[in-house]
Amino acid sequence: MKILRRLLVVAVITVLVPVVALLAIAVSARFSDGPSVVFAGGPLLAGEMVTGAEPDWSFIRDMNTIELQLLDPPRSRLVWIAESEGKIYVVSGYMGSMIGRLWKQWPAQAERDGRAIIRVAGQRYERALVRIVESPVVEGVISDLRRKYGFSATPDDLREGTTWLFELAPPGTRSGAS
Repeated sequence: MKILRRLLVVAVITVLVPVVALLAIAVSARFSDGPSVVFAGGPLLAGEMVTGAEPDWSFIRDMNTIELQLLDPPRSRLVWIAESEGKIYVVSGYMGSMIGRLWKQWPAQAERDGRAIIRVAGQRYERALVRIVESPVVEGVISDLRRKYGFSATPDDLREGTTWLFELAPPGTRSGAS
């Protein structure tokens, strides 16, 4: 009986320690300046806020991810980025599944209030996330996502809602090409 009790204590500790450690990391990430690879982070605070004319976004073609923070709620995450015809876009897959909708809440939050800040190469930019369901730009964006990530979504996936695409438009933009 003593051996069984000790084995049970060891098993509980073996499971409990990693779970508590992961929870602690997740909670601390929420108060950090930016996301970690796994966990959403707090507001993007560091870096110069770039204002003025729209930048030439062509340098985005060589970047795999950027940091994206919604203003409401003020949490940040790493997202894939695409550039097409001088504009930039982010995408969220798995939106047609229950797990995807629980795991990725930011797309629905962005659709409600698209105000955002992105941090790219240490500089911050104010943006407005505008969901795109149908648009002539879709083929070019999907092509860039396919080139960079092997992304397999199609325009039908956008129309069906299993994949969500957002333009990172200049601040104040709310009407999309959907």
